[in-house]
Amino acid sequence: MAELTHDTAVKTTSNGELQLVVFNIGSEEFGVEIMNVQEIIRMTNITRIPRTPDYIRGIINLRGRIIVVINLNVIMGMESREQDENTRIVVVNLDDTVMGFVVDAVSEVIRLPEKNVEPAPAIIAGKIGTEYVLGVGKLDNRLLILLNLGKILSTDELHSIRSISTEATEIAAI
Repeated sequence: MAELTHDTAVKTTSNGELQLVVFNIGSEEFGVEIMNVQEIIRMTNITRIPRTPDYIRGIINLRGRIIVVINLNVIMGMESREQDENTRIVVVNLDDTVMGFVVDAVSEVIRLPEKNVEPAPAIIAGKIGTEYVLGVGKLDNRLLILLNLGKILSTDELHSIRSISTEATEIAAI
C-alpha cells in the first residue's frame, strides 16, 4: 500500500477513505482529491490568448471571474477525445490561483479505501510523470490514476497562469 503522507495532498476521511472526483482523459480514468475541486462546469466558449504555451487553452468568464483554462492532456502528454457534450472544465484552486482543467468527461465522485491505493507502476509513472502521480487506486475491476494537482504545474507555469489571470482581470475591469 502507498504511504500517503501530508505532503501528497490527499486527505483521508476519519474512516480511512479518500474522496475523489473521477474523470477521463482519452481511455484513462483519473482521480483527484475532492477538496481541491471547487466546481465542475460544462464546456463553454474559451477565449484564446495569443502567444501562450500550448497547455493554456485560454480564459473564460465564470460569473464575473476570469479563469485560465488548462489542457490537462497536453501537460500529461496524452491523447484526448474530440470535444463533445461530455467535455467538462474542472475548476480548482491551487496555491490561491483559481483555474480550470479541461477533461473529456467527469464520471463520478467516489470514496476509495486508502488500503486500495498502491504506488504507481513504473509504466504509468513513466508515461505520465512521477511528479504528479500519487498512486493507483483499485476499485472493483477498475484502476484509477490518482493525481496530485498541486504538482501538475511547475512553479514557473503557475506564475505564468497567475500573471495571465491578473492581466485578464484588469483588462475585463476596464
